[in-house]
Amino acid sequence: MESTEGSSGTRALKQEVDRRRTFAIISHPDAGKTTLTEKLLLFGGALREAGAVRAQRANRHATSDWLELEKQRGISVSSSVMHFEYEGFRVNILDTPGHKDFSEDTYRTLMAADAAVMLIDAAKGVEAQTGKLFQVCAMRKIPIFTFVNKMDRESRDALDLMQEIEEVLGIEAVPVNWPVGMGSGFRGVYDRLEKKLELFSGGKHGTQLVNQVDVEGEPGSPAIQEAIGGAMATQIEEELELLDGAGAEFDEEAVRAGMQTPMFFGSAMTNFGVLPFLDAFLKMAPKPSARHADQGPVDPVERGFSGFIFKIQANMDPNHRDRLAFMRVCSGKFVRGSTVQLERTGKSVRLAKSTLLMASDREEVDEAFPGDVVGLHDPGIYRIGDTLSEEGGFSYPGIPSFSPECFMAVDVSGVEKRKALDKGLQQLAQEGAVQLFTDMTSGVASPIMGAVGQLQFEVLVHRMQTEYKVKLKLGPLPYQVARWPQGDFDPDIFRYSETAKVVEDRDGRPVVLFKSLWNLDWVRQKYPDLELTETADSHLFAAGEAKIN
Repeated sequence: MESTEGSSGTRALKQEVDRRRTFAIISHPDAGKTTLTEKLLLFGGALREAGAVRAQRANRHATSDWLELEKQRGISVSSSVMHFEYEGFRVNILDTPGHKDFSEDTYRTLMAADAAVMLIDAAKGVEAQTGKLFQVCAMRKIPIFTFVNKMDRESRDALDLMQEIEEVLGIEAVPVNWPVGMGSGFRGVYDRLEKKLELFSGGKHGTQLVNQVDVEGEPGSPAIQEAIGGAMATQIEEELELLDGAGAEFDEEAVRAGMQTPMFFGSAMTNFGVLPFLDAFLKMAPKPSARHADQGPVDPVERGFSGFIFKIQANMDPNHRDRLAFMRVCSGKFVRGSTVQLERTGKSVRLAKSTLLMASDREEVDEAFPGDVVGLHDPGIYRIGDTLSEEGGFSYPGIPSFSPECFMAVDVSGVEKRKALDKGLQQLAQEGAVQLFTDMTSGVASPIMGAVGQLQFEVLVHRMQTEYKVKLKLGPLPYQVARWPQGDFDPDIFRYSETAKVVEDRDGRPVVLFKSLWNLDWVRQKYPDLELTETADSHLFAAGEAKIN
């Protein structure tokens, strides 16, 4: 890698780090995540026209949803990466699956983010999936910014939404701006920090079109009253007085510590409030900072190149049937063609083929900086969680896989392309799309697939058919829980069990499948010395860490 020593090199690297913002968007399905993502890309100049995911009639699909199944179903089931330049900032958006069955993929993506935007439906408030993903962010103590979406529809009271965030999620919610009206009467927001009213009109989906008129002044000032009418101005003034008296004050340090979330209101569909949110967010969001490794924190500027693999995706380009490893750059300067160390194996690898990603589109990249995500050509040597570094000798925390809740047996009878079947299952398991187990009593002829949700199996079947030309047949198994034994383990204790089965994961480690949590609890009571964990890598979970179930 190119040395970052010397004042000029260090100064240039620091400038690149300071202007980068890398974040993920989390939400419950249908809260408008893909629409907001597209509007941010639109205002950032990365798109000319945005199309809603469900605009099937126009045969136009979201830029961030590139899998054919996503286009057919109108859902996001894979993570993608997008980037753009805006007002001197380099913005990296890590788009995540919205469906709950793909929580594990979202977790891996959040490991690569420096902040998160929590998108909330103004009519529905904090929903189940939002809460789960919030807990992952809270575990990592990354800053969370809240955007209350769909204010152009009939919505819940803004004060109620604020209170629900605080009570359900346990984080202080501090509105940076405040909505003026809702539904068809949604006219704009009042910026509490800048003391000005921002009125919107003429918003149109698919374009940047939106007219914004700013009116400076206190909520009760004559200028504000004239702009929105006396009754509305009085209501806004009373609500803001209540906030000033009872609500928490905006605290930048509390936000960065993950203890406080700034709130913004708007409508991604009409563009109302999106640009003010983007401007404020980029000023408030953190730049890439030191990452903890097993040998201590790694400073993004003072240390040489390092990064970690948080996602592997095969067949992004059907014409080439290739594999890409998504790498988050953590420190130093990435230079294409350099030789680095793969810490897990101790071997040197040359980073000859590297690309910047824009959903399914790619462009060759010669250099990248902390906060950037680079796609590395993967000939099959990388694993999720791998650390790559110039100096070697340290590793970033690995990324655990979680206990599946659904299990399917692969019916191999009548499969003509057995090599293609084995290759496809191995590659998709290596991506983390599903977990692959082997029945120890039947050998490799009876693979078992585990997933967090049923939709993962639908994606598996679809991709095996389209990418590997194998028609996969799956049969349901009666198990709901998987646990990894730690220490000395005698599989014979489950030899005659009717409620548990011992299998092996793809690394040859024993795994016990249980039909229910009740069966698991019964075994724990009978064998108190038997340690069973939710992941093979139990050391990756700190005390009190959130689990995705």
